[in-house]
Amino acid sequence: MSARDLFHQAVRRGLEKDRWQISSDPLELEWEEVKVKIDLAAERLIAAERGEEKIAVEIKSFISPSPISDFHTALGQFLNYKIMLEVNEPDRQLYLAVPLDTYEIFFQSRFARVAIERHRLKLIVYNPITEEIVTWIN
Repeated sequence: MSARDLFHQAVRRGLEKDRWQISSDPLELEWEEVKVKIDLAAERLIAAERGEEKIAVEIKSFISPSPISDFHTALGQFLNYKIMLEVNEPDRQLYLAVPLDTYEIFFQSRFARVAIERHRLKLIVYNPITEEIVTWIN
């Protein structure tokens, strides 16, 4: 089993507080010989006419001394997982969960903003202390 991120449970509890039902922890995907595990899969009924909303969440703590190194790793995983979801579960949207302090500092840099826009990253900003989702960025 792969190691869980430091703030895995905080993000899970935050999603549950927002009435998401965790359907897989982790979400395991396979395409030929390649296997991956995305941290969480969640589902929420939005409205009868809209059906079911499904997401996959890759959780990152950004606690190393180098946020850019953490970002490189997170971005690489995000892009690979996005391909796997397109093949296996095309109706599931992928989000990268990042802590509030990292979002307020590193993710406000011009470089990070351009990378987010260019790669169409969807973000969940979470507070690891209160275990709450602060904002969703599509």
